[in-house]
Amino acid sequence: MAMRALFWLVLLFVAAVVIALFGHFDAGHVLIIDDPYRIDVSLNFAIVAIVVAFIVIYVLTRTVRNLWRMPDRVAAYRTRARAAKAHASLRDALANLYAGRFSRAEKAARDAGAFDENQPPAAMIGALAAHRMHEYARRDAWLEQIEDKEWQDARLMASADMRADARDSEGALNALAELEAQGVRRLNAQQIALRAHQQLKHWPEVLKLVKLLEKREAIHPAVALRLRQLSAENLLRDRRHDPVALLACWDSLPLTERQTPRIADLAADLLLQLDRPREARKIVEDALAQQWDARLLRRYADCGGGEALPLIQRAEAWQAEHPDDADLKFTLGRLCLQQQLWGKAQAFLEQALALAGDNDTLKIRAHRALARLHEELGHAGEASTHYRASALAIKLT
Repeated sequence: MAMRALFWLVLLFVAAVVIALFGHFDAGHVLIIDDPYRIDVSLNFAIVAIVVAFIVIYVLTRTVRNLWRMPDRVAAYRTRARAAKAHASLRDALANLYAGRFSRAEKAARDAGAFDENQPPAAMIGALAAHRMHEYARRDAWLEQIEDKEWQDARLMASADMRADARDSEGALNALAELEAQGVRRLNAQQIALRAHQQLKHWPEVLKLVKLLEKREAIHPAVALRLRQLSAENLLRDRRHDPVALLACWDSLPLTERQTPRIADLAADLLLQLDRPREARKIVEDALAQQWDARLLRRYADCGGGEALPLIQRAEAWQAEHPDDADLKFTLGRLCLQQQLWGKAQAFLEQALALAGDNDTLKIRAHRALARLHEELGHAGEASTHYRASALAIKLT
């Protein structure tokens, strides 16, 4: 600013010097005749008069034009003021929303929406604030205010997300269906759909969506594993009254699920309840071939179906790889009990007790099995001893 003022001051002095120098050469005159009037002035005066007249006319013209445009300028100023206030309200609404002051955020969003350009984002903020306060009718009213075509994808996605969060699963899926009808397929939409289908217990859809999200690495592996297992378990339980449907469902499951001990144990249990021991036995044997598991070993002892000898032979073959497995010894003892091989049953059960270590649950079961064995043999004293030992092994907390 100082340099600019200095420049104009120097320029003014230069102009004054130039005018003073040329003012000495006043050799000309300007003569204006309008009969009967005659005006005779020097050339310098005429030049100065023309310049002054130009400046006066210019100033008057600018003044008149500014006065004429004053209403438009006032209107433009008011519009700018409203826009500035609306933008400030939009910033306040966003800050209050993430600060957890939802009532203030909704009020600020209402103020921000007074400016047309801010209406869609303000409505989104207001809808989310109302949703956080569980005011779902107000939330929907906010969303209905969004009419801009460029904001429809955002409106539908936000609606689906908030409805799924409020456990309005049908509403969430309807919003996603409308979004998909417009040709929009996004990762976030699949994540919202997974939550909605899980709430509705649409287990086939849950399985399909988990696979898609796993391929895109959009879900944690532990969460994906749990959801796959949960889906498989519920699909099997839904068919627990029909052995044909149950087996068909089992065959349709991915191999990774069928090899999971928890799911294999459930499938075998459901088949045993439907008096299908052969199929249950095959499921347990296939799962044990992939992953050795004590739960499956205990289930294997129930798969004899009145003929335990083949199971005993298979279990004895497993001893080569697992010679000191207490659960395997217990399973062999139970199978021998079913086959009435009393001596072998007692030997296996006593070996299971010796190898049980800190496994109190296995100790209780082994003592009870030995007690039943001695009851069958008529040894009341030994049976009482084992019943007492099983009771003492129970830890009360």
